[in-house]
Amino acid sequence: MLNLEQLLRVPYVDSGLPYTISPDETRIVFSWNKTGRWELWSMSLRGRQPEAIPRSAGDCFVGESTLLAMTLTESKFSPRFSPDGTKIAFALDIDGSESYHIAIHDLTTNITTDLTPNILYAHQPNMSWSPDGQLLAVLSEAKGQFALYILPIDGSGEHMIRNIFHPCWDAAWSPDGLWIAVESEAAASDRSIHVVPVGRHKGKVRTVQLMLDGKALNAQHPAWSPDSKFLAFSAEVDQWHDIGLFNIETQEITWVDQSAGDKTQPTWSRSGDVIGWVEVEGAKTSFKFKERGAELRQIKVGDGLHSFPQFTSDGVILLYEDVNHPTDLWKVNLESGEAAQLTKSLDEELNFIQPEEVWYAGRDGVQVPALLYRGNGKDAVVNIHGGPNWHFSFLWHPLMSYMAAQGWTVLAPNYRGSTGYGKKWQNASRYDMGGVDTDDCAAGVKYLIENGLAEEDKVAVTGRSHGGYLTMCCLTMYPHLFAGGSAVVPFLNWISSHKNSREDLQHWNIENMGDPEENRELWISHSPYFFLDRVNAPVQMICGANDPRCPASESIDANEKLKKLGKDVELHLYEDEGHVFLKIENVVDAEMKRVEFLERVLKK
Repeated sequence: MLNLEQLLRVPYVDSGLPYTISPDETRIVFSWNKTGRWELWSMSLRGRQPEAIPRSAGDCFVGESTLLAMTLTESKFSPRFSPDGTKIAFALDIDGSESYHIAIHDLTTNITTDLTPNILYAHQPNMSWSPDGQLLAVLSEAKGQFALYILPIDGSGEHMIRNIFHPCWDAAWSPDGLWIAVESEAAASDRSIHVVPVGRHKGKVRTVQLMLDGKALNAQHPAWSPDSKFLAFSAEVDQWHDIGLFNIETQEITWVDQSAGDKTQPTWSRSGDVIGWVEVEGAKTSFKFKERGAELRQIKVGDGLHSFPQFTSDGVILLYEDVNHPTDLWKVNLESGEAAQLTKSLDEELNFIQPEEVWYAGRDGVQVPALLYRGNGKDAVVNIHGGPNWHFSFLWHPLMSYMAAQGWTVLAPNYRGSTGYGKKWQNASRYDMGGVDTDDCAAGVKYLIENGLAEEDKVAVTGRSHGGYLTMCCLTMYPHLFAGGSAVVPFLNWISSHKNSREDLQHWNIENMGDPEENRELWISHSPYFFLDRVNAPVQMICGANDPRCPASESIDANEKLKKLGKDVELHLYEDEGHVFLKIENVVDAEMKRVEFLERVLKK
């Protein structure tokens, strides 16, 4: 069995942003932290031998891949092959602040170029090539709000072509070059898709927003058919997200499959005859696909999490992870369903405790879904996920698996505000964040005790991001329930956090908690910073100095206030990290400190 430090050092392929397959299907490029840094790796799909794209021409890696040179040393994500397969565009995170630069690597010359050097603003990590390979559609904050820009690769500088007046997240250029589909934030946690005319259409055709029955669709994940006649997308219909097809000529919308479960991340076969997607229902996922005129089919690698599927001529490649396997690239044969692992982040076979999907009563009696890792003792940890629009599924989470292996029971609530359980559940915490979601997490303590999984005063709480915020809410709203709490990259004060956040994050705050002036009392009542005097258990806070989402000042201020109040508190500030820690040494150090703290408070 690997110890905790060894587990934390296990690499994994980035599952938050896409990988890319070359147009001729001979090569795949992806972001992997195999070296302890987030580098781009290249693999031959003919031989399956991965090889790092070196940081300098002098670095040498032996394998079946072509030797490449990469001179930029910062973290690299979201690679995209150019249409002719000679270049790779990617996002560059300089300091962990998510103020991404856009760079390209020329595979023919081994020259890497930052197209956006010395900028004082951010880009989203998603981008899309023009069909001629001379331009990139990027989402830039150059004028204060993420809008659609065109970035020539000759270094002549970007220029805005469309401002949606809502923060934009993704862009997809149609293969015929006439349209760019832009995904942007909308009301609450909704998204919206606008189809923007470019090329010879520019100025002659209006931008079209995807609508249904006169109302804007809550739509995301735009994906063009190879002939540019249809735009596939994932959109809310009733309580679930289904896969829709927008006919660019008639502007009509049809639906591929309407059934229970969220359908996300649509993808087209290269012929355009098959469309596939990831199916999510609760903690379970699979890959579904439908060939024109044929029945709907389903395949999966296992009972874990599938993401970012992309068709090849002989199957589908996707990312897969589960409790015993870190995120890796897999290829699945569509006929037989046979799955072959392409990358292997971990050689050792693990046999961790499998979580169970359970439901327990919230404070108001509503059933709350959760994952339960059963330990063999009476100590327990409530682990709260971030987002909040995310949810725990059967994924690779070495910290929870390790804690369960030590005998602790771990409860991971998918509280109100989580995805995966329908739109009503996802929106149930709107204008009450830190309220009903905190109640749901705290109610898990009663479930643990009543089922003999924990003893009173032997339950700790921890969480990351929004989960860190809810950890502090639990410690201030339910101080009698918890033996201690570790909040990782939390925010604690809606007002100050909002003031110090980026414009797109401010937009989300207002959509989900109302105007900060009009709703000031609500913002204060749901901010644990103002109630730190109620804390009566040890507190640990872990944060990154470059965090754009939950500013480190939140934890620093709370630490000082708790000290003045005479509370048991410790703060760990990582000067060279942001919201997501990118350096493996910092990841290991922070998580080891978290477990040591939880062990201390549970063993008191």
